[in-house]
Amino acid sequence: MKSFAQLENWPCPTVAATAIGPDGSRHAWGDTGHVFELASITKLLTAATVHLAVEEGSVSLDDTVDDRGASIADLLAHAGGLAPNGMVLDEPGMRRIYSNAGYELVADAVADATEMSFANYMSEGIFGPLAMATAVLAGSPAFGAKASVDDLVAFITGLPSLLAPATLAAMTSPYLPELIGVLPGYGRQVPNPFGLGPEIRAAKDPHWTAPENSPATWGHFGQAGTFLWVDPEVDVTLIVLTDRPFGDWALPLWPRFSSDLRIELTN
Repeated sequence: MKSFAQLENWPCPTVAATAIGPDGSRHAWGDTGHVFELASITKLLTAATVHLAVEEGSVSLDDTVDDRGASIADLLAHAGGLAPNGMVLDEPGMRRIYSNAGYELVADAVADATEMSFANYMSEGIFGPLAMATAVLAGSPAFGAKASVDDLVAFITGLPSLLAPATLAAMTSPYLPELIGVLPGYGRQVPNPFGLGPEIRAAKDPHWTAPENSPATWGHFGQAGTFLWVDPEVDVTLIVLTDRPFGDWALPLWPRFSSDLRIELTN
């Protein structure tokens, strides 16, 4: 694909990418079997694992995990009122406060309910069934996974067979869509929608996806220099993993690449 030529000039030691077109065709760049730190893309894997536990009856999205009444759903959507380090900043459902600690609380709740470590539950429930051969949760369920582009392709293409349609729809639709909050790296967003795991693009500006991406686009980016988005309006997916931490270098390059690639796959 012509747009992949941009990746040659990205200031990163290693880049790998795969795009999936509306017809299911896959277009790859670099070593898609190379294992990268995923950083916050981990949250997509964790969210899917939690939704699997909900479908199996181990937990409920309405289960509360603290004495303030923050639910599993609140924490998956960063609406639990917790700072990244777990400090209480607000009551649940009032603001979108991005919180790694919230994901760790949810993972602990699933581990307690299933009597398994969360990493093992993820491996047996997600990695194994979806043939994510090199994926591993090696740290926090908020940011500690490692995987290859090939693993993430297996994850995205396999989700519809792993989760019920209603579950997947709830996961990727806005939860408390009116909430205002700061999107890390991009500032205050009014509103700042998240699903029950993924970030939802909506009308956010600035943003790491392209202006052409539909408001329904969902996914996540990570501080390790990684991003993944799915645009259901045109049925296009883009996965890009790098080994350069997110910073100013990414601000113009990620949207430009996403824009050109989306246009190339849909014209």
